[in-house]
Amino acid sequence: MKLVIFGASGQTGRLLVNQALESGHEVTVYVRREGAFETGRKGLTIVAGQLDDPAKLEQAITGADVCISTLGGGSLSKRSPELTTGIDRIVSVMERAGVKRFIYMSSVGAGDSRYYMGPIIRLFIVGIFLRVPLADHTFNEKRIASSGLQWTIIRPGGLSNGSKTGKLRHGSDFTKITGNIQISRADVAAFILEQALSTTYINKAVWLF
Repeated sequence: MKLVIFGASGQTGRLLVNQALESGHEVTVYVRREGAFETGRKGLTIVAGQLDDPAKLEQAITGADVCISTLGGGSLSKRSPELTTGIDRIVSVMERAGVKRFIYMSSVGAGDSRYYMGPIIRLFIVGIFLRVPLADHTFNEKRIASSGLQWTIIRPGGLSNGSKTGKLRHGSDFTKITGNIQISRADVAAFILEQALSTTYINKAVWLF
């Protein structure tokens, strides 16, 4: 399977790239700097470009089976227009290129998942501490859901650097969240890769922890 990964140089993105290559997939990483990945690795193609470069995006996306985003904003205090406009451009290029499958890593607390939390946690986490990045994810979720793509939005809990355990819960129905929910980035990457081959959560938002 031909995968295009945006946000590949981030912590979750690198794990996803490694797992995908180890599984025998062809992987194109879209990164700002060509030197972000070692060249010559079997199955890996590097496309260096910005999210506002339609020609480079088209080069990376055309012919893909699945596009995956693990992109995130870099600030807790400032909105990331590069992220939101970038996702809009990715979706638009996918639609023009006829690439249907898109998997987007968001976060618990984005969109309607804010109501999975109790009022106190929702106030401090969603309303204050993570207000800005969750606003960006919510904006992107709406853009993706309004597209003609076969999308899956994945909303993991708090990310940790633990090893892959395979022990996780997930679903698309309403769930109550209590306490500190965490999941390793390695488990999130493995789940994303599974969804590239699955139709279970097409056009659904999935909580994951």
